[in-house]
Amino acid sequence: MQTQSLTLPRSGLFIGFAVLLAFALLITAPVNPDWWQIVILGVVQGITEWLPISSTAHLLLISELLNYKGSIGGTFEIAIQFGTVCSVLLFYWRDLLGQANALIGRGNPTAITTARKLWIGVIIAFVPAAVVGILARDFIKAVLFESPLVIAAALIIGGIIFLLIERNSAKHRASAAVDFTAVSNRRALMVGIAQIFALVPGVSRSGASIVGGLLAGFDRPTATAFSFYLAIPTLGAATLVDLIGSLDQIQASDWGRLLLGATVAMIVGYGCIGWLLRYIATHNFTAFGYYRIVAGVLIIGAVAAGIL
Repeated sequence: MQTQSLTLPRSGLFIGFAVLLAFALLITAPVNPDWWQIVILGVVQGITEWLPISSTAHLLLISELLNYKGSIGGTFEIAIQFGTVCSVLLFYWRDLLGQANALIGRGNPTAITTARKLWIGVIIAFVPAAVVGILARDFIKAVLFESPLVIAAALIIGGIIFLLIERNSAKHRASAAVDFTAVSNRRALMVGIAQIFALVPGVSRSGASIVGGLLAGFDRPTATAFSFYLAIPTLGAATLVDLIGSLDQIQASDWGRLLLGATVAMIVGYGCIGWLLRYIATHNFTAFGYYRIVAGVLIIGAVAAGIL
């Protein structure tokens, strides 16, 4: 079974985006002079969540450069991920509805089998990082998030891995088709194990899961689309756990900032998903590998110069 994303009508979608953004600005800008920083960080989140270049790394570093004070112990950066969860839900909404019907036994046998394989695979891939993330949450936030050199090393290593995979894997040829019949429990587990490494800032959740998919035998479009679907429980759970654990730190005025950041991330992320799917239909991930290496080297240089 091959599946392609079916999007909402553009006119209605853009009107909805505009209304939500205007509302978020209306309740945030008058009481938060740093609203423009929130918009910038939302844009960064929307772009970097789906590209394999690490949203966490970019958010932490750009927050530092902007001297942004609204992190709430890292909760802001994690909470606005909810916006990118919404972007993937919007992008694949018709596919998701079709799969929901298939999961309860409606539709043709092939669609039912493929949908069940896909979501069993998503659950299997979700579990490893979820378990490790819960157990190591405090250590990750207290230690790894505080080190630009950890981020730089993760970016560089991840970039080298992408270059090696693209150099040695001719089988990952360009294709516009997404084929979820390729999902198996073994391949899903490989993606899940790879995603554990994304708990280290700088690795990239999408990058780790895409690499895991490629190594497991998916083609580029399927590895990328599976990464998007896997983001739904992964980012959704991470946001929920962090918000529950940080409720005592969140003030009433913080909710407007979280809404604005999440809204901008959702709008930008929606566009970025479509762009990446079109890009990998005719390109490989080499450019992202080089970008990661250059970004990592620049961060090391910034640390050496005392900028970070």
